[in-house]
Amino acid sequence: MKQSIVHIALVVNDYDEAIDFYTKKLNFDLIEDTYQAEQDKRWVVVSPQGSNGTTILLAKASKPIQKDFIGNQAGGRVFLFLGTDDFYRDYNEMLSKGIEFVRDPKVADYGTVAVFKDLYGNLWDLVQFNDDHAMNSRVF
Repeated sequence: MKQSIVHIALVVNDYDEAIDFYTKKLNFDLIEDTYQAEQDKRWVVVSPQGSNGTTILLAKASKPIQKDFIGNQAGGRVFLFLGTDDFYRDYNEMLSKGIEFVRDPKVADYGTVAVFKDLYGNLWDLVQFNDDHAMNSRVF
């Protein structure tokens, strides 16, 4: 049997501002943006450039309770992890585009990591795993 996680839903305030952030600030590809008339919503999917793995479904909050979780989907913990093959290339580019890092880069047993905020305040790790770490082969 073979299975995979296809999408992770990320609750956003507005489709277009989220698309703008992910495609222009993080250089993600816009995979799909389809209007679904029967539900009066859009199906918006983004993914890091060159990735064939899990994608992010940008899901606009449609109920008050959903709006309460925009920017805090994991209760203040790091929620998403962006793997890279060149940490400092991506870190410096993100800084130049105004991405806010809340934890400076550090070298750990598993690789190099720093924590940044997305446009709503969700916390992400930017991480480059060491070549010999088990996750490295899963990322690339």
